[in-house]
Amino acid sequence: MLLVVEDDQNLAKLLAYNLERAGFKCQLSGSGEDALQQLSRKSFDLLLLDIMLPGMDGFEVCRIVRQHQLYKDLPIIMLTAKGEEIDRILGFELGIDDYVVKPFSPRELNLRIRAILKRDRRQGGRAQELLRVGTLEVDLARHIVTIDGKELVLTLMEFKLLVALLKRKGEAQSREMLLSDVWDVDRSINTRTIDTHITRLREKLGETGRMIKTVRGLGYKLEEKEGDPHAG
Repeated sequence: MLLVVEDDQNLAKLLAYNLERAGFKCQLSGSGEDALQQLSRKSFDLLLLDIMLPGMDGFEVCRIVRQHQLYKDLPIIMLTAKGEEIDRILGFELGIDDYVVKPFSPRELNLRIRAILKRDRRQGGRAQELLRVGTLEVDLARHIVTIDGKELVLTLMEFKLLVALLKRKGEAQSREMLLSDVWDVDRSINTRTIDTHITRLREKLGETGRMIKTVRGLGYKLEEKEGDPHAG
């Protein structure tokens, strides 16, 4: 899934149309602030980021992204009408992966995206391949979960749910947010399905499952300090 941050609605729709024809899934954002909110709610494979945005510009978005533990390794391509060398230098200093100057051909952009994603896979994906809390360890690359070195058998949905909780450790997450992460916002699925999977996940994690706390009226969060699983 690509996050396309472009305030020109016509251009954003054209970008999404061409990228989806090339086989990518896209989500659109019209501002830096909205893009950061979307990043906090869902995982993306790559960020297409315009520099000239209302309010927070693309450089500031990039700076914040690179400072955030959750998505500091997210590949970024900057899209801009600015072609000055100083802008390119600043972009690369902030940690962008590539820079495309408008106007550009859809084919060129497609090839640049594929090159970055291919490189990212060759390098083993993002730097954070292992998630750890207490004696729990999740190997993202191999889809293996262990506690005290002993492997657990989780369903794919349970695995994705656990990863979502671990990536935002200590943060309260709504059922809707978890539903978006795990089922990619399938509206036919009731949010209470999350409760069923949380119950099963807690059971499989044993004592470690006590780290998953219920946040009344909202959803769940994972805290490193163990305690009552139904604490508010």
